Amino acid sequence: MAPTIAIGLSGGIDSMVSGLLLKEQYRNLFGIHFTTGYEGSPVDLSSMEKALGINIVSIDLQADFKDKVVDYFVATYLGGKTPNPCLVCNRTIKFGALFSAAAELGADLIATGHYAGTRTEKSGDTALFKGKDSLKEQSYFLAMLTRNQLGKAVFPLAEMTKQEVKQLAAKKGIAPPVKTESQDICFIRERTVADFIALKTGTPPRPGDIVTRDNTVLGRHAGLHRFTIGQRRGIDCPGPAPYYVIEIDMAANRLVVGFKEELLQRECYADHLNWICEPDPFPARVQTKIRYSHRGAASLLTRENSRVRIVFDTPQSAVTPGQAAVFYHNDQVLGAGIIQ
Repeated sequence: MAPTIAIGLSGGIDSMVSGLLLKEQYRNLFGIHFTTGYEGSPVDLSSMEKALGINIVSIDLQADFKDKVVDYFVATYLGGKTPNPCLVCNRTIKFGALFSAAAELGADLIATGHYAGTRTEKSGDTALFKGKDSLKEQSYFLAMLTRNQLGKAVFPLAEMTKQEVKQLAAKKGIAPPVKTESQDICFIRERTVADFIALKTGTPPRPGDIVTRDNTVLGRHAGLHRFTIGQRRGIDCPGPAPYYVIEIDMAANRLVVGFKEELLQRECYADHLNWICEPDPFPARVQTKIRYSHRGAASLLTRENSRVRIVFDTPQSAVTPGQAAVFYHNDQVLGAGIIQ
């Protein structure tokens, strides 16, 4: 019996073309859209229904989104780390709460417009792979999904490039109601991160010293939540070369800065591990991406109880606590953890 698929529709071109491709292959298909409470304006669902010829259901996930994504984001920043809310949203919202809602409506699988791919292995487990488009591929953002979630996921754009998606949309006359590309932090609109956090917490920032590693005081900061590792803007301290944030010292409320070469780091640790295909044995040679825009670095992965030690062949710049470290073998995602 053919599965029933729910296609997650944001209103953008990627999800709409995904829906178009699925409609050509499956009869049992419906759209599902969710609201977070942070939308700039409502998405025109009726225009998408007409364009795709399928029914679309809207689900209110405002409470879940606040509890699982926004509150996590704010708490992580206030803890002196830099979160990646997209990974959390994919695990808890899109392939969590949204899929649960879709399943109640009869869906067996959920599809999205991510540029990534899956494959069922001989073991029966589902493996995650990079998408074809090396510039757009989004497997990094999916690396915290469980094997069970991946087993229920469909990614129609796995073998397509962004240009091919645009060309197909034009050929089929598909005009998405949302014209702009989604941002990394979709819930921060017309504000800085610092302003957003101040608005959500209602707590005044705690000014403190800006220092070098040898404890030389260079100036004052207006709150550590305004900074992330590797940041250059906003330091506003004169020096022989530009200063960058190299450490956020929450205990002493100090912003530690240094020159660009001081951002280089040979190793780091990651916890909150999620294994899709756990290396066996350890230590394991992998490629590690320490942020979405990172090209990946050859590294040695060593298991240490509930965390892993990552030793890079070549020191990497701006290794940032709170961001995800995603581990690859060629194009396959092995798993991920959160940098400590």
